[in-house]
Amino acid sequence: MLASQPFHLMIKPAGPACNLACSYCYYLDKAAYYPGSRFRMDDDTLAAVTAGYLQCHPGKEAVFGWQGGEPLLAGLEFYRRAVDLQQQHARPGQRTLNALQTNATLVDDEWAAFFREHDFLIGASMDGPPGLHDRYRRDRAGRPSYRRVLSGLHALRRHGVECNALVTVNRGNDEHGLEVYRHLTGLGFSHLQFIPVVERSSQGTAKATAWSVRPHALGQFLCEVFDHWARNDVGRVFVQLFESALNVWLTGEPTLCVFSRTCGRALAVEHNGDLYACDHFVSPSHLLGKASPEALAALVDGPQQRAFGAAKADVAEDCRACPVLRFCGGDCPKHRLRAGRAKRPISHLCSAYRRFFTHSASVLEAMAQEVRAGRPAANVTEVLRQGGGGGPQRAV
Repeated sequence: MLASQPFHLMIKPAGPACNLACSYCYYLDKAAYYPGSRFRMDDDTLAAVTAGYLQCHPGKEAVFGWQGGEPLLAGLEFYRRAVDLQQQHARPGQRTLNALQTNATLVDDEWAAFFREHDFLIGASMDGPPGLHDRYRRDRAGRPSYRRVLSGLHALRRHGVECNALVTVNRGNDEHGLEVYRHLTGLGFSHLQFIPVVERSSQGTAKATAWSVRPHALGQFLCEVFDHWARNDVGRVFVQLFESALNVWLTGEPTLCVFSRTCGRALAVEHNGDLYACDHFVSPSHLLGKASPEALAALVDGPQQRAFGAAKADVAEDCRACPVLRFCGGDCPKHRLRAGRAKRPISHLCSAYRRFFTHSASVLEAMAQEVRAGRPAANVTEVLRQGGGGGPQRAV
């Protein structure tokens, strides 16, 4: 049975297991849900998840997302089997793609050659230069990881593997936007994802952890990077958040699920086949069932998951009256820590996004006009270089 709409699976073949112990990681604690587990997906589970996904995904293209923990702990032979199973179970005319998120510390030439052979898109985690990256991204012995990440990146580059940078914006680097951006682009990254760290200090509290990004700092971070990018790198460097905002000017819709009006089409699969509503909501209350060929479509389209996705649109009065709601969609429910009017929760990052989407509006609107006219968005860069201004001072 086909699902009613395309959806995405984020598969965790090694569960929350990881060779690093990053201070801000939200997923390591999930090990408590599986006491005694080895955290390795077995062959039967891999076959069931693969068959189920390809049989019920309605699109002509199905992307297998691999994440952790650290997904490379599953071993290279696991991914060889995964690719073979994809070829076995793909429907006629159905294309399969693979995207893998890694801390890159385990990547060597053998891994890189495999990724190149099978056209994997790799997302490598790096938070900036060594002093910023290593503040929170250390191993269990407290040793820094930057040099090992760089070694992995060099292997990926040697083999021509397509690689994006996954950059958490946290308390350690949130005042260093341009430094982070320049370091990553200097390493050759042309696609960047800025991922704000927002974690509760304890369950049920509105207080963010000490390593969570500060809203005012995130706003400044994004505006500084945007202004530099708009004047220098449009068409050469692609920043996911900026692309999402531009798409709103072009089509009215953001491209990121955290900014969409509703969600629920990006689900997580644990190492034993357990299917959860979302990677950020892996908990017993959000467990849907097993991602099996017989059940997957019904679970993805089922009442529990539909209610989960629709709940995102239930935003506070503050959001409904906000001029940037169409860009941020009230943000991810996971980030809604602060109390707004009538004590309804709003995003911890509200002020950051209000500042950024307002600041960037006139430039992105001008880019959208260029694109609609069949011209490159980068045409705006030359205007800015000639003194055409940065961000606007008006509401969007």
